[in-house]
Amino acid sequence: MNNFFAVGITGTGSYLPDKILTNHDMEKIVETSDEWIRTRTGIGARRVADEKTAASDIASEAAERAMEDAGIKAEDIDLIIVATITPDMPIPSTACIVQKNIGAVNAAAFDVSAACTGFIYAMTIGEQFIKTGFYKNALIIGTETLTKFLDWQDRNTCVLFGDGAGAVVLQRTEEGFGILSSYLGADGKGGESLTLPGGGSRMPATYETIDQRLHCIKMDGSDVFKFAVRVMGAAALKALEKSNLEIEEIDFLVPHQANIRIIEAAAKRLKLPMEKVYVNLDQYGNMSAASVPVALDEAVKKGHIKKGDTVVLVAFGGGLTWGSSVIKWIK
Repeated sequence: MNNFFAVGITGTGSYLPDKILTNHDMEKIVETSDEWIRTRTGIGARRVADEKTAASDIASEAAERAMEDAGIKAEDIDLIIVATITPDMPIPSTACIVQKNIGAVNAAAFDVSAACTGFIYAMTIGEQFIKTGFYKNALIIGTETLTKFLDWQDRNTCVLFGDGAGAVVLQRTEEGFGILSSYLGADGKGGESLTLPGGGSRMPATYETIDQRLHCIKMDGSDVFKFAVRVMGAAALKALEKSNLEIEEIDFLVPHQANIRIIEAAAKRLKLPMEKVYVNLDQYGNMSAASVPVALDEAVKKGHIKKGDTVVLVAFGGGLTWGSSVIKWIK
């Protein structure tokens, strides 16, 4: 018998910028077509933050909604973890800016960088703090403004990504509910498949790095696709195994929203019909660390996920990274 607390999600929230960029709009920007994008990815549109809006702004909106849903005040938050690869700036952390914005004066705050798996990494970290009794209330946020880091001349990447933020509140919950297990993984050998090369200590900003568009996302789509198809289902199975559950006990799957074919492959491996899988990438594209929490919030608000359901979250991303969580829904 351990002395750990059960930890569950007690509130969800999300925020999406108002501007919608459809595939037909993309046709005017780069050589592509609605049919080309939909056939290969399943994406039909994406949201775009305006010039004045940063990752912390949309994160703060999502955080406020999650706290309202959980019935908790900002001063009760002990910890804020923000998962993002598009921070406002290197220093301070986006989490510290969110802390200021929402008035969470008693919270510790830091960022996590694990690309599209970032939210699951951040949630797993936050869970440990509450499970051990170190903290009681954690705010976990995935936020991205990826459209600010795209090469709008590269049709292989600029059609894929969108902006958004999702958040959850983690608190102690009754035994048998909440996060039952999590599984995280990484393979740095595959890191070059998905990069944003410029702006760090390896390649600080110069006129040359800007001219060469090295401050934009670069991706080997074929490598990432093959990796994702292999790892998504496997990661979910690993978390299920850790929670001593069978595939048949899954009620709902909330996957990272990158490509419909990858999602379908994961569902097939888990023997899940697509009506038990939440898909919104047709509306928002790939929102990296924001993808899973936005999808989760929508699935909950639409009534797809109910108290007692066994929910699996799963993602993969640059790094390369992957992760999954099995949750017995408490609300």
